[in-house]
Amino acid sequence: MQQYAFFLPILILLCGCQSMVTQEPPPNIIVILADDAGYADFGFMGSNDLLTPHLDALAESGVIFTDAHTSASVCAPSRAGLMSGQYQQRFGFECNDIPQDSGLSLYEETMASALKPKGYHTIAIGKWHLGLSDPYHPNERGFDEFYGFLSGARSYFSNKRDDQEGHPNAMLFNKARIEFSGYLTDAFGDHAVDYIEQHKYVPFFMYLSFNAVHTPMEAKEEDMKKFEGHTRQQLAAMTWSMDENIGKVMTKLQVEGILENTLIFFLSDNGGAANNQSDCGPLKGWKGNKFEGGHRVPFLVSWNGKIPGGQTFDGLTSALDIFATAAAVAGANLPKLDGVNLAPFLIQEKDGSPHQQLFWRKDKMSASRTGLHKLIRLDDYGYRFYNLADDIGEIHDQQESMNSDFFYAKKQLNQWETQLIAPHWTEDPSWDTVTYEIHQALMENREPHYTNPKQFKNYLQSQNDINTL
Repeated sequence: MQQYAFFLPILILLCGCQSMVTQEPPPNIIVILADDAGYADFGFMGSNDLLTPHLDALAESGVIFTDAHTSASVCAPSRAGLMSGQYQQRFGFECNDIPQDSGLSLYEETMASALKPKGYHTIAIGKWHLGLSDPYHPNERGFDEFYGFLSGARSYFSNKRDDQEGHPNAMLFNKARIEFSGYLTDAFGDHAVDYIEQHKYVPFFMYLSFNAVHTPMEAKEEDMKKFEGHTRQQLAAMTWSMDENIGKVMTKLQVEGILENTLIFFLSDNGGAANNQSDCGPLKGWKGNKFEGGHRVPFLVSWNGKIPGGQTFDGLTSALDIFATAAAVAGANLPKLDGVNLAPFLIQEKDGSPHQQLFWRKDKMSASRTGLHKLIRLDDYGYRFYNLADDIGEIHDQQESMNSDFFYAKKQLNQWETQLIAPHWTEDPSWDTVTYEIHQALMENREPHYTNPKQFKNYLQSQNDINTL
């Protein structure tokens, strides 16, 4: 227990306003990230057809955030914001298609590197997607251990293509390629359990980043049978498996007697995707666009014995807040962050919204939230302005009827953009075209002509055929 000696006097829980004297060691911190999960695809978020009993129990023990957002609507920039606690556009990480020799800026401190000076052992498990080359490897960004793959997506089963030496999809333990058997979601859950067994006597930070429920849509045969006849059979089976493995982690924490000293976050990295059967509920849009369905996500926080359970919190919240909250409860030094310490809200010392405004930008698409007012801008096309208080589906443009609020939101978005730098890389041109069409269609309340590059190619061919008649 000597490891804890320098932690004992004070645990800073409320940043800047109050401290709590405690004889407990600093809390373990676990961030569990789902991939491309829809806003309404968990029992605790209202799903009636996807079964998530372990996550539902975790939610019941803590706080469900109904208006929580990621800082991007696609995977890599969202993870850059989460891991740095800053709008990733500040350091040029705006787009998803990371070049081979780039990644999360080497000048930015990560959540893991901020916690290490406070005695935390750190591990990243699962999908990384923050850079492929060695300087951007998790072991170089504050993580003592890494068990996962570096790229953005791979098969859930071992195969010759993904698992060859040097492939970005290959499974690694630290920097060495390893073999795995069975189902990848199980492998991640099992490794998390093994890690807790090995590090239960020291404070640890675990970043448990499942690639479920990202495509390819692959599930275990026994889970597919469980949901035979289900209208979303593959998604139901994949979600069930992820929930089952989260349950393994919770059980291990409880068995080892450390659950009550573990702060747990769960969220999705962005909204549900158009190609994985996900459901964003009443929200408009999906992964990749600036409507609420693209970046409003399921989000919960649990800390048994510290946070009153059974709460629902409606304040405007961001995934950027996880870094600030983790650093505050650990007593770590905070770099300059865009996130807010949620601890005062979690223990009901403070009410209201952690944020008055949030912003998004990727290529030609930008957006902001000011309270319940939502602004969306599409370069070379125009704006839409919605009042989410009575139009959560973002249908009715209020530019004229709420003129002063609209111009204020425009001014604030423009001012925020003056703080950013140009993106270090952009998306593939075909995806830029597709994303632009999707935004234009949603702004016009119509179905997009295409939602992926293959459909775009087919659309061009059909238009050409019409023109030659």
